[in-house]
Amino acid sequence: MKINETGRISGTNPYRKNEMRTNSIGGKQRQTDQVQISEEAKELLDAQQSSEASMKSEKIQLLKQHVSSGTYHVDAKKIAEKLLPYLK
Repeated sequence: MKINETGRISGTNPYRKNEMRTNSIGGKQRQTDQVQISEEAKELLDAQQSSEASMKSEKIQLLKQHVSSGTYHVDAKKIAEKLLPYLK
C-alpha cells in the first residue's frame, strides 16, 4: 500500500484548533460582549408600546362603529390589487 501526501492535514479541523486557542488568553477565558439597557430606555419603550396599544384600540373601536352603523366601505379595487401578486 502506497501512502501519498504525508504532509497533508489530517481529518481534524484546523479552524477549530485556532478557535480554541483564541478563546483562552493567558489561561483565562475571554470576556464576551454585553448589552445594558438603561431604566430610562425601558420606560420609553413601555410608554411607546402603551401608546401604540391605545391607538390600535381606538382604531378598532372606530372600525366597529362604522361596521355596526353600515357606513364602512370596502374598496374592492384595493383588495384586488393586494391579492393579485398571490394569484400569479
